[in-house]
Amino acid sequence: INHDVLVGIENNARLAPLHNPANLIGIEAASEAFPDVPHIAVFDTAFHQTMPAHAYTYSIPYELYGKQGVRRYGFHGTSHQYVSEQAARQLGLTLDNSAFITAHLGNGCSSCAVLNGKSIDTSMGMTPLEGLVMGTRCGDIDPSLHEFLASNLDYSSADITAMLNKESGLLGVSGISNDMRELRAAINQGDERAKLAVDLFCYRLAKNIGAYAVAMGRLDAVVFTGGIGENDRDVRAQVVRQLAILGITLDEARNQGNGKQSKGLISPDSSAVHAMVVKTNEELMIAQDAARLVLA
Repeated sequence: INHDVLVGIENNARLAPLHNPANLIGIEAASEAFPDVPHIAVFDTAFHQTMPAHAYTYSIPYELYGKQGVRRYGFHGTSHQYVSEQAARQLGLTLDNSAFITAHLGNGCSSCAVLNGKSIDTSMGMTPLEGLVMGTRCGDIDPSLHEFLASNLDYSSADITAMLNKESGLLGVSGISNDMRELRAAINQGDERAKLAVDLFCYRLAKNIGAYAVAMGRLDAVVFTGGIGENDRDVRAQVVRQLAILGITLDEARNQGNGKQSKGLISPDSSAVHAMVVKTNEELMIAQDAARLVLA
């Protein structure tokens, strides 16, 4: 981090208003406390900078990209990079000859098509609201919903944005919780809306994975990570069963063990495309990136 980097972070605060200003305060405090050591900025959008133009461009007037930077950026990059690298190691593949779809599933959820170690598409867009169904975020939705809610319910733009980010997703559909464990307990008690929320969550993820398989043209494995991805056996099973058309099958015993006894695999060795669980470690990825820069 030097002066130009700080200016760049400040100038792009309009694209990340919740993160850049707060991180600048942290950078300034750390620089004051440790003035004689190098400081490194690692952005979770950086991994997605290899996306081709047809993947990151919105089909709106192009000038909004050229002049305002309106495009798809993606997030969770440190996690997607880490788990794809680990998946390659665990399967004995070279990273530059591999094809993974990684699914980072927690309260925030995103997927990423990783071809030969590079992100070629990801589900989150200009903001973390786009893409999959999440804990309290809606994911993909018709943009005209804004006009409908404003015209019929007198919602303001701020009201709609807050609803889509904080009152939607699993919480909004179920009316109970954004916690998958609480929803599972409700399903076991016969709650139909909780079941609908989980079914929607799994369906949209499976549909997204199918689309990314087409985008890559080949696939070695679907990799689950994050709190839900690493721990929710039922979600993984439901998604994998919907992906049978891709040649993915489920090993029930391996799935029950979260893949811990089989190099992460939750599919049988004979599966044409593997399903696996890899525990993410974003802190280690950040440390490795920092070390590479400092030692270069």
